[in-house]
Amino acid sequence: MKTKQRNIGNKLIPISLFIILVIVWEYIVATGRVERYILPAPSDIVEVLAKESQVLFDHSRVTIKETLLGLMIGVGIGFILAILMDRFKFVRAAFYPFIVLSQTIPTVAIAPILVIWFGYEMLPKVILIVLTTFYPIAMGVYDALQQIDKDYLVLLDSMKASSLDKYKYAKIPMIGPNFFSSLKISSSYAVIAAVVSEWLGGFMGLGVYMTRVRKAYALDKMFAVIIITSLLSMVLVGIVTIIERSILKWNYVNEKE
Repeated sequence: MKTKQRNIGNKLIPISLFIILVIVWEYIVATGRVERYILPAPSDIVEVLAKESQVLFDHSRVTIKETLLGLMIGVGIGFILAILMDRFKFVRAAFYPFIVLSQTIPTVAIAPILVIWFGYEMLPKVILIVLTTFYPIAMGVYDALQQIDKDYLVLLDSMKASSLDKYKYAKIPMIGPNFFSSLKISSSYAVIAAVVSEWLGGFMGLGVYMTRVRKAYALDKMFAVIIITSLLSMVLVGIVTIIERSILKWNYVNEKE
């Protein structure tokens, strides 16, 4: 009971703080301390979300499609790379430096190149999302594989288990927490990468919409896109958390007490 009360209290604190910030924000703008063309009031943003709901929905649908496709490919590539680097030393020696190097290139720098190479359709957006999301998975899973207790592997060796059996019965089951932690990071990055990639060209998507309203100095609409982008990221992370809790139930036993 005490644990549940503590969890409820921990959730109420950020919610209360958020409500206070919104009230203060609305008051500052409503009283003219900050001009609306510089900082729109929360009520202005809500009005945009209501009036532009269909347009925002259409753009969001495209961004979600790009995000999910890029995220799934990125997770798959990252997971396979981690397994290969753990299994074969020469793969780690060959690919590890390039994996790290791929994250030193700013997305805003590589996005225009991808647009020039692949046009304004979905492909360059998906590629950028893949480049952004595969890294946390690859590093998180690889590190988890390296930290597995060697006694388990020695036991399997004594039972003459194959390399496949080691992954099936020891390595894969034990990397769950690290995998889902990395997946949460990749999920939040995916939406941001999709929006950034859409800034540089395209026909639909939240990034395209944001570019158009930015040129018109419609900050209330820009804030509306920011809110939607944040919500999409939170929803994705929430879905991953639900899946994690359903698979790794033993990690959350204490929360139910």
